[in-house]
Amino acid sequence: MAQVVSDPKTNPLRVGLRAGGATVPAVFVIFGATGDLAHRKLLPAIYNLGARGLLPNRFAVVGYARSEMTDDEYREQARASLERFSRTQIDESYWTAFADSLHYVSGAFDDQEAFRALGERLARIDAGHGTEGNRVYYLSTPASFFPVIVDNMGQTGLNDPAGFARVVIEKPFGHDLETARELAETVHRSFQERQIYRIDHYLGKETVQNIFVFRFANAIFEPVWTNRYVDHVQITVAESLGVEHRAAFYEETGVVRDIVQNHLLQVLALVAMEPPAAFEADAVRDEKTKVLRATRPLSFENTVRGQYGSGFVAGEEVPAYAQEEGVPADSNTPTFIAARMEIDNWRWAGTPFYIRTGKRMPKRVTEVAVQFKRVPHLPFTMGAAEHLEANSLVLRIQPDEGISLRFGAKAPSPTVAISTVNMDFLYGSAFLHDVPEAYETLILDAIRGDRTLFTPQDGVERSWEICDPLLEQWRSGTPQVYASGSWGPEAAFELITRDGRRWRRP
Repeated sequence: MAQVVSDPKTNPLRVGLRAGGATVPAVFVIFGATGDLAHRKLLPAIYNLGARGLLPNRFAVVGYARSEMTDDEYREQARASLERFSRTQIDESYWTAFADSLHYVSGAFDDQEAFRALGERLARIDAGHGTEGNRVYYLSTPASFFPVIVDNMGQTGLNDPAGFARVVIEKPFGHDLETARELAETVHRSFQERQIYRIDHYLGKETVQNIFVFRFANAIFEPVWTNRYVDHVQITVAESLGVEHRAAFYEETGVVRDIVQNHLLQVLALVAMEPPAAFEADAVRDEKTKVLRATRPLSFENTVRGQYGSGFVAGEEVPAYAQEEGVPADSNTPTFIAARMEIDNWRWAGTPFYIRTGKRMPKRVTEVAVQFKRVPHLPFTMGAAEHLEANSLVLRIQPDEGISLRFGAKAPSPTVAISTVNMDFLYGSAFLHDVPEAYETLILDAIRGDRTLFTPQDGVERSWEICDPLLEQWRSGTPQVYASGSWGPEAAFELITRDGRRWRRP
């Protein structure tokens, strides 16, 4: 289909980590095409990729869901979603070509006849769009439908088209180690591991990818990225929102399965991994999995769990978790965790990683703070350096994306007075354009066949091995209640202060 192609010469800073769009023709099939994820994230991401000239010239989108509707009705829904959720305005000169690429097939996920009808429709689309039998299947459905959809694709031959076939699976990848292996076994009956793209949208964020670039593209930082110079690392993933209307989901999931097992451990792996030989899928994924294997499982004695109570967030009074619609009054589901983690390898032995994540925190923020050790000797008087703090490096993933380096400098004074100052890098002011949505990066990579930012099965299993022992220990007991709008229960502060350290205030 026709695309609007911008000239990268107008702004050389637009060149990304992996420059270049997809060139091989393909059909992108969305299972669960009428759902929230498809309309909020997937369609806007595909549209913006096309508007930037990054999709193949021969490309089509097929939505599949239970609802009965025509192609034209699906296109109308797609336009309404773009008007509401796209990060860019609709370009009328491009919309016509994009709309022509949208198609819709109705059917149930457990109906093999409907899957065969989908296969016949895809064959006609191949003929009309020249997509050569190449397929990217995106499972934008509740996890309970994953095995059913994948099995029916195998039964009806959708997994073996004339070209390539790839399947993109949203988290959660199982509910624990056992179910993760069961899901993998089911998917592997229809697809080989190299065809499976397990998506964690955190890995598509520009600022998460920048952790990799910051570490391995700058000679001044990598030599001090070790236990010799780093005192400890703090990773914070805070949300100001509560459970909202997802009580049923969250009651089954809790904070460990929702954030720690996937997003947070992936960020930890990027911070702690060894340099790979190349920025390629196998090399990067191997190093991330290797550092996760060296990470000790979460333990009861080194963790604190909490559940938000009533309080105030951004000046508004909010209810406790147990008062939210759909939450049992006696629920012991944790909405907060703080933990001390250790990595048993030469680079990080003896350097703790402190993690915390929770709902109804004072603000929404995700950051990594690398706290360096103090200098071994200060040749200044105590009065001159009494306010001097140890060096730290803060990688802000969201919001206010950027990097901050804290160091000591002489304050303007006729005497020697030392103050702590910050040196800041901000994405918005440095690159002068909007940061692409994470789903844009990941969808493009799936179309291009680049698995670098996707999670391998051995990485999924190791993440569950880290989390499962704690989840088992947490079956009994109750979480500590913390006030909404606070940074968690008091025990979370005691967890770090007992080591002579303190949480950074984001």
